[in-house]
Amino acid sequence: MRFSRALLPTLKEAPTDAHNVSTALLLRAGYVRRVGAGIYEYLPLGLKVLRRVESIVREEMDRAGALEILMPAILPKELFEETGRWERFGDTLFRMKDRKGGDYHLGPTHEEVVTDIARREIRSYRDLPKNLYQVQAKYRDEPRARGGLLRCREFVMKDAYSFDADETGARESYETMRVAYRRIFDRMGLNYRMVQADSGAMGGSTSAEFQVLADSGEDAIVACTSCEYAANVEVAETREAARAEGGSGKREKVLTPKVGSIEDVAKFLKLPKERFLKSIVVRGAEGPVLVVVRGDHEINEIAVAKLVGTQECELASEDEVKKATGAAVGFAGPVGFAGKILVDFDAAAVVDGVTGANETDHHLVGVTFGKDFEGQVVRVRKVGVGDACPKCSGTLAEYKGIEAGHIFILGTHYSAKMNASFLDRDGVQKTLVMGCYGIGVSRLVAATIEQHNDASGIVWPFSLAPYHVHLCTLGVDEAVMQAAQKLHDDLQAAGIEVLWDDRDERPGVKFKDADLVGCPLRVTLGGKSWAEGVAEVKARTEADPKKAEKVPVASLLDEILAWAKKQRAAH
Repeated sequence: MRFSRALLPTLKEAPTDAHNVSTALLLRAGYVRRVGAGIYEYLPLGLKVLRRVESIVREEMDRAGALEILMPAILPKELFEETGRWERFGDTLFRMKDRKGGDYHLGPTHEEVVTDIARREIRSYRDLPKNLYQVQAKYRDEPRARGGLLRCREFVMKDAYSFDADETGARESYETMRVAYRRIFDRMGLNYRMVQADSGAMGGSTSAEFQVLADSGEDAIVACTSCEYAANVEVAETREAARAEGGSGKREKVLTPKVGSIEDVAKFLKLPKERFLKSIVVRGAEGPVLVVVRGDHEINEIAVAKLVGTQECELASEDEVKKATGAAVGFAGPVGFAGKILVDFDAAAVVDGVTGANETDHHLVGVTFGKDFEGQVVRVRKVGVGDACPKCSGTLAEYKGIEAGHIFILGTHYSAKMNASFLDRDGVQKTLVMGCYGIGVSRLVAATIEQHNDASGIVWPFSLAPYHVHLCTLGVDEAVMQAAQKLHDDLQAAGIEVLWDDRDERPGVKFKDADLVGCPLRVTLGGKSWAEGVAEVKARTEADPKKAEKVPVASLLDEILAWAKKQRAAH
């Protein structure tokens, strides 16, 4: 492709509303343009990268035995009503009415639709297992659609759904997808971790995310420095703390006037925060619940919400706290609390701890679980850097990640509600066991850039680059142009795609655009090197923008083909 004929509108500066690196570079390099909040159009180079991602995903899904289908984007209300998600999705759904007044919505996900296919088409154990997938646009009215392709209201997703006769089969399907996903992200040249995760609005049990590691990531994950354990901080675990020895066993009330926060009380009493029992009142499905964690820890809101039977973890209001404890906020404690108490494992190990006295301006010292109060001992604190790995003797480090894929075992969460069943070998009607497997195809375009960029622009991995070689010709010398045309044609014939910058522009302009666009290899013909019979070849990964290798023109084609062969083998 000649640059002069391409639609490649590069910009010197990113628009002021580009809130992250990937958005700024995609706009500056002419890959996408913003149409509205969370809505983008793909220009030719952007579409080529999107198709590269789709191609890798399709190849590995097909290789894993999945079958591609295409489900509609406009969906009737009735299917979501069967599972209760018409109301549960709330404002996230793009809702509409047809001319007859019927209720519809744009599909944010397709569990109900694919389950409807299964209950109509799968009748017998002989029809199992099945894995159906599609690559299609999804629609969600995101409240904060400010992340470019990372958080859109319209985005491209690969969603797959497995159907099995039992839990054992479902786990086999899950494992097949886990392996396929690893191949997909390995082929894309991404640095990622597979982490334990929460199933969220999709439901189900076993769940793992594939997180692309990037400093700009919205998700916090922890991973062991010694083994493969990794998890989203919302579900991460750590080894239980050992209970300290000794303790006076004497509980006393102390005056702590106008000192309610852990930090202030710790200073006031001159004690470390690890000696404190932080007590937080939250709203439970059946009334207020007291959550107790160690003073230097924070509560895990996802875990708490599940344990108290609510969709989200909501703190009690000041009035609710006073009604439940008899004291102002900051002075709640488990001793004498009349309602349900959840105690984190580490809090339960504290001996002679300090906690609120359920009396304003007062705390209790010498408090120990089992002696002074009881409660349900559970994991309710947020895990962080330096905590002990639950699987080995190592410690946990913290990373930022961008969720690029998510795999679930859904069980019968949807199939039971929608009566999707089959006849087993004994002629008994059984409910289908499902799995769900998603990859954010368009999100991967942006996530790759968040991980692969430098001060000059994008640095595409070979497997995702819109073009493999960025060919720059300097000047309009006829011999140079003929040599460039032949190199272009020979590389194209060998399956190496070339973007040829044939514009009558200064070398500096061409090189800046080449670095911005981010193709893996820049080849320059013309200028002083041409007089020496050589071309300048520079890998985009080369940090020094002025450093280029001189290659004899006679061997240039062979050198590039050898380089491409190595790149393909690596991806």
